[in-house]
Amino acid sequence: MTLEEKLGQLTQFTPGKKDLPALIAQGRVGSVFGTGTSDDVNALQRVAVEQSRTKIPILFGHDVIHGWRTIFPIPPAIASSWDPRMAELAARIAAREARSAGLRWTFAPMVDIARDPRWGRIAEGAGEDPFLGSAMAAAQVRGFQGSDVLACAKHYVAYGAAEGGRDYNSTDMSERMLRQVYLPPFKAAVDAGVGTLMSAFNALNGVPTTANRHTLSDILRGEWKFEGFVVSDYDAVVQLIPHGVAATAQEAAIKAISAGVDMNMVDDSYITLAEAVRSGKISQSVIDTAVRRVLRAKIRVGLFTDPYTDSSREAAAMLTKENLDAARQVAQKSIVLLKNDGPLLPLSKTARTIAVVGPLGDSQEDMLGPWSALGKKEDAVSVLEGLRAKVSPATRLLKATGEDISAAVAAANEADVTLAVLGEARGMSGEAASRVSLDLPGSQQQLLESLVATGKPVVLVVMSGRPLTIGWAAEHVPSIVWAWYLGSQSGHALADVLFGDVNPSGKLPVTFPRSVGQIPIYHAHLRTGRPPEPDDKYTSKYLDSPNEPLFPFGFGLSYTKFAYRNLTIEGMTASAEIQNVGDRAGEEIAQFYIGDPVASVARPVKELRGFEKVALGPGETKRVSFTIQRDALAFWSDSGWKVEPGTFKVWIGPSSAEGLEGSFELGQ
Repeated sequence: MTLEEKLGQLTQFTPGKKDLPALIAQGRVGSVFGTGTSDDVNALQRVAVEQSRTKIPILFGHDVIHGWRTIFPIPPAIASSWDPRMAELAARIAAREARSAGLRWTFAPMVDIARDPRWGRIAEGAGEDPFLGSAMAAAQVRGFQGSDVLACAKHYVAYGAAEGGRDYNSTDMSERMLRQVYLPPFKAAVDAGVGTLMSAFNALNGVPTTANRHTLSDILRGEWKFEGFVVSDYDAVVQLIPHGVAATAQEAAIKAISAGVDMNMVDDSYITLAEAVRSGKISQSVIDTAVRRVLRAKIRVGLFTDPYTDSSREAAAMLTKENLDAARQVAQKSIVLLKNDGPLLPLSKTARTIAVVGPLGDSQEDMLGPWSALGKKEDAVSVLEGLRAKVSPATRLLKATGEDISAAVAAANEADVTLAVLGEARGMSGEAASRVSLDLPGSQQQLLESLVATGKPVVLVVMSGRPLTIGWAAEHVPSIVWAWYLGSQSGHALADVLFGDVNPSGKLPVTFPRSVGQIPIYHAHLRTGRPPEPDDKYTSKYLDSPNEPLFPFGFGLSYTKFAYRNLTIEGMTASAEIQNVGDRAGEEIAQFYIGDPVASVARPVKELRGFEKVALGPGETKRVSFTIQRDALAFWSDSGWKVEPGTFKVWIGPSSAEGLEGSFELGQ
C-alpha cells in the first residue's frame, strides 16, 4: 500500500463528503459513517472493492445506541431493569437490524459514568455506578458483536464528569477517581472482547483524551492488552487546536495518532500525516501499526470474505414481531414505580373515564428518545394508543395536551383518574443538551399543580432522558411512574404496567436530587471529617435542604411488598432471605453493598458489589447469596490496586439507602 492508501484506511467520512466516491476509488477512505440502507452501502462498497487499487472494503458505521429501526428504551432505562440480559437482547436485535442494512460497526455502547444529570448525555449510558455500568457494558458488547457487528465502547474516558454538566467541557480528577469510577466499564467492555473504542471530546487533567497517551497507550494497550482499534469522536482530532495543545491540523494529527487514536472521524486531518512521515516528524511504523489494527477489524467482521449486503433481506429484518415483542418486554422491565399511595395503581381496565393530559400523552415522536437511528415516529406507540388498546370499550379516554390548562383541568374534573404525562421532549436530552435547570419544562409544573388541585386522583408519568427535580410532585402526587423514553413499544409497555398486567420491577440506576444545588450527588460518596449531624451546625450539610436525595440509587417500588430477613455471613459469602409479603407475584432486585470503614485512604460509605433479580409469588421466600470477591475490596493506591486487611461492612437490601447490615473480617 502507498502511504496515502494507508492513511485512507485511517480516515472516516460521512456520505455528505464532497466527491466521496472518487476518494474511495483513490483508496483515501477506510470507513463511512451515517449511511441509511443496504443499497446505499452496496453502492459505495462496489467503488471500494471494484474500482480502488487495493480492493479493501469500506467499514460502515452508525450510532446504533438503543435500536436501529425497532427502538428500545434508552440506555438508562434499560439499566433500570438491572438485568444485563435485557441489555444484551436489545443490543443483539439492534445489531441484527443494522447488519441487514449493511452496517458492520456501531458507535455503542456508551459506558461513561455520569453523576451530573445536567449533562444531556446521561441519556446514553447506564448511570452513576461503575459496577452496574460494567455489567451493562459487557452485556451490550456481547449483544452487538454476537450479531457480527463491531461494538465501540465510548467515550474514553471521563467524558461523563464534564465540569458544570456542560457538554464537551473539561474534566479534572485524581488517578484514584479515574481508576475506581470511570475506567471500570471500559475495562469490562475490553474484557468482553469489544472490537473498538472511541476517544472522548474532553480534556482530562489538562490533556485532551484524543491525545492522551496515558489513557490510550499506557492503560488501554499496555495494562489491558487491548488489540482492537481506537477511533476519534466527530472532528475531535482537529479540535486539539481550540483545546490549545496543537497549532495546526498536522500537529493535531501527529499528537492523536502517536497517543493511540488509529482512525480519524470526519475531519480528514490524518491526510496531513503523509508529509509528516516524509519529513521525519513521525515514524512510518506508527502509521503501519494503526493500519494493521483497522484491517484486522475488517477481517474480524468478514468484510474481505463478504463485503456486500443482500438487500432483499433488509425489509424483512425490520420491525418483526419478535423484535417488537422484545422491545415491549425490555420496556416493561425498564419502568420504575417511584410512589404509589393508596395504592392508586394499578388502574382498573373498566374505569369509566380516564383523562390523559400533557404534551407527551399522545406523542409518538418523543417516545423514541434521542439517538433513535432509523426509528420512525409512525411506528411508535403513544401512551394514549397503548391505553386505548388496554381498556374496555366502555372506558372513555379524554385527551388534553396541557397547553390550555383550563381545558386540561376540565378533562380532569370529568374523569375518574388523570394520567399526567409530562417531562422532556426528546430533543432536550442527549448530545449538546445540557441544562442548568432540572425542573419540569415550561408550564408543566403549573399544569400539574392545577390537576392536583381538582382533588381527583392523579398519576404522574414522567418521560425524560435524565433525572428531574420533582420534589413538589413527590410530596403531593399520589402515584409517580418514571418511564424514561421507552422506544417503539412505549404505550403498550406503559399500559401493561399501569393496569397491572406487569408488576413493575425497575430500580433507579442514578440518584435523583432534590435540587440542582445538590449536584453532584451519588451513593458512593466519601464520609468527610464532619459527617452531617442534625444538632450540630458545623457538619457537612445544607442550610436549606436535607442532604439525602429525593430518590436514592437503586430505589424502585412494586405492586407487592418484600421483606428482607436473616442476613448471614459465612466465610466469604453473604446471604439474606427475601419474602414476598404482598398479595401478588413480583420481582425484586436485591442489592449487595460493601463498605471499608477504616483504610489507609478515605473510602466511600458503600459501594455496589452485586445484585440479583428474584421472582417471588405471594408469601414465597428465597435466599440470595453473594460471594465476596477479594478484588471487590481493592482500591487504587500509589502503588496500584491494593487490598488491606480489616473489618468490612456489608448490606443486602432493596436500595442503596436501606438494607440489612453486617460485617466480616479480612485477614492478611
